[in-house]
This record gives sequence, C-alpha cells and structure tokens, in this order.
Amino acid sequence: MRLKTKLTLFNAISKLVIVILFVLLLPTVIKNINESFTDNKLRKQKDKILDIIKKSGVEENLYAAYSPLKEEYYSLDVDSINEGLDTIKNEKRKIEGDTIEYRILSHNFKAGNKNYLLEIGKSADTIGETTTPLQNIAFQILVGMVLLTILADQLYSNHLLRPLALIIKTKLIGRKFPNFGSYVEVKTSTSDFQYLDISIHKMVETIEQTFQKEREFISNASHELMTPISILQSKIENMFEQEDIADEVKVRLLEMQKILNRLKSITKTLLLISQIENEQFLKEDKIAVAEMLQQIQEEISVRLQDKSITYSIQIPADWIFVNVNKFLLFNLFFNLINNAIKYNREQGDIKVIGEIENGVYTISIIDTGLGIAAEDMPYIFNRFKKLKQSLQQESFGLGLPIVKSIAVFHNIDINVESEKGIGTTFKLTFPPGLIQTN
Repeated sequence: MRLKTKLTLFNAISKLVIVILFVLLLPTVIKNINESFTDNKLRKQKDKILDIIKKSGVEENLYAAYSPLKEEYYSLDVDSINEGLDTIKNEKRKIEGDTIEYRILSHNFKAGNKNYLLEIGKSADTIGETTTPLQNIAFQILVGMVLLTILADQLYSNHLLRPLALIIKTKLIGRKFPNFGSYVEVKTSTSDFQYLDISIHKMVETIEQTFQKEREFISNASHELMTPISILQSKIENMFEQEDIADEVKVRLLEMQKILNRLKSITKTLLLISQIENEQFLKEDKIAVAEMLQQIQEEISVRLQDKSITYSIQIPADWIFVNVNKFLLFNLFFNLINNAIKYNREQGDIKVIGEIENGVYTISIIDTGLGIAAEDMPYIFNRFKKLKQSLQQESFGLGLPIVKSIAVFHNIDINVESEKGIGTTFKLTFPPGLIQTN
C-alpha cells in the first residue's frame, strides 16, 4: 500500500473514531449543557424574587403558581424546619392529578423571625425539548468539519509527498538499471526529502560505478583470455600432427583440449553478456517469428531425434519481429529450447505457443521435463548457478543468464512456472511494437 494511501486511510479512520466518540458523548454533553443553562436561569430568577421580597415584603408574595401548561411553577411558603437548603435537583410534583418531573431550585431564607422555603421549578420535558435539535445541528456541523479536514489533509498530503513521489519516479522507477544517467535535483523545502534525494543519488552512483567496473573487467578479461586460449589450442593441434607422439601424451592432450574448449566457450559467453549489457548490438532486424523457430528446429533436430522428443510450433505465420537483433533473439530461443531438450524425458514434448492476451503478444516454451525445484526458482538466472538437476549435465550455468540479458535488452518480460516431474513453462511477454502482423 502506498504511503499517501496509508496517510489518507489513517486520517479517515481517526476522523471516524472522533465522530463515533462525539455521537456517543453528545447526548450526555447536551444534557449537561441544558441542565447547566437551566440552573443558571433558575438562580437568576431566585435572585430577582429575593430582591422583590426584600422590597415589598414576604407576606405579599406567599403563594404558589403554575404556568398554564404546567411547564414552570413558583412557590413561597413558611418553612417550619430550617434545613438550610440551597439545592437544584430533579423532583416529581403532583399537580391536578398529573405527576410531572421538574428541575427544582429549593432555597431556605429567614425573614423576620420566620423561616421560608422558596421553590422555582422548570419541567424536565421542556428542558429536553432542545436536546434532539441541538444534537442534529451539532452532528451536521461535525460531519461538515470532518469532511473539510479530510479534504484539507488529502490536499496537504499530496503537496507534502509530491517530492517523494518524484524521487521514486525519477530516481528509481524511471531509470534503466544499472544506467541511471545524470543527477537532477528534486525541488523540495523538506530537508528529509532533500537528504533522501542526495542519498539515493550517491547510492545509485556507487552501484552504477561498481557495475561499470564489473562490465569492464568481464569484457577486458574475456578479450584477454581469448588470445592465450587460441594460442594453446594451436599448439596442441600442432603437437597432434607429430608422428612420434606417445599414446599416453595424446590422451593428456585430448583432456587439455577439452578443458580449453570449455574455457573458450565460457569466455565467449561472458563476452557476449558483456556486449549485450553494454548495448553494443543494434536493433534493426526484421524476421518472421515462425521462420526463426523453424531454423532453430533444424539445428537441434538431431538432439530431438536422440531423445524421441515431439517438437511443435504453434505460432501464427504472420507474426514478425520488428526492430530486434536477430542474432540475440535467435540465441534467446535457442537456449530456452536447448534447455527444454537437455532436461526433458525420453519421448517427451516441447511446445512453442504464441498467443495474444489483452492485446499483448506472448510466446510460451512448454516442456515435459524434470521441472525446477521451488527453492531453485529465485536463482535460475544467476550466472554460474547450477541447479541440482543440471549438475550431471555439461553446462556452465550461463544459458539462462544470457536469456535474461537478451530479454532485458529487448524489454521482454520472462515469467517461469515449473513443477517437479511435470515440466517447465517459460512465458515471454513482448513490449508493444516488437511483434507485428502482416
């Protein structure tokens, strides 16, 4: 999941939690607010009544009265017990046969030689009448504020993370490994992103230099090794022409020649990989796919017959490779098909199938061979890595690395599926324009 998506998700969830908490606490908060407002109003009424009593006297105000709808009531009466009350609480009163709950302020005071009890009440139902409207208004305001904050967070996150997205796109995704090109600074005022940008560039620069040195070494070593190998081969061939050479020496010379041939093959392969990775080949050829595969079949027909393997090509005749290097693509398919023969069973099958999937051209090489173990799958394209089933074969472990280098050179994706004892499928997915039809 992308960082921006995670931030957006976190912001949305955190706002949702706030809304849920607010909805749960809102009734209690509004109830407390209403009661607090009512209590203040009752105290103000008490103060006014006490002022009136002080001016006009107690006797003229000794009575009890209710509003027409019994929503409020006032009571002032002589209190035989001096309780020292000054409270506000909910109590029920029976009025004209109806029992109504009021929020009542009760206050004892002394005037002259008598104790009096003042009560001012307000119906609990009228206090709660504003609860629902207030809850609705508060909830609507909250939802609006949450939506605005989510939008603001999203816009700010996009603005804040834009340099990071540019760093990923231009410094990692948008570069062809290991050729990264020159450094272009990503403009940002965030010091962390500035440090990240410079650090990635330095790391990539180090990797590029290391790969370049490796390429140069492989190329130079391959070139340098070819000369002494050729000289040694010539000398061995000349020694074979001598008539007085002993049979024991001939056997030793044959072993030496076999070793030199292996060394020469490895050197040529390494040189080829180096030339591919250094892009020393042109991509200007045009050839029919079926024609190339037919040429490969002609070269390997003897090996197919030796193991009685059935080889079939199911490629449309009008498929044509365009802007490719014929020599390299020939090597790619030759190595894959050669491996399919090498690790196949007697009387096995090899199928080369071309398909169009969602507008994308694919070619699959399917065999019924030994299969590749799951633990070996991550290493099949590693140089000099010999798999368990290939240890008895005369292989240098460079066939699939060549395939990978050629595929990368042509922007071809390779997907491998294999099952032990069932077989292996190499599926090549070609970029747009590489295969065309007549």
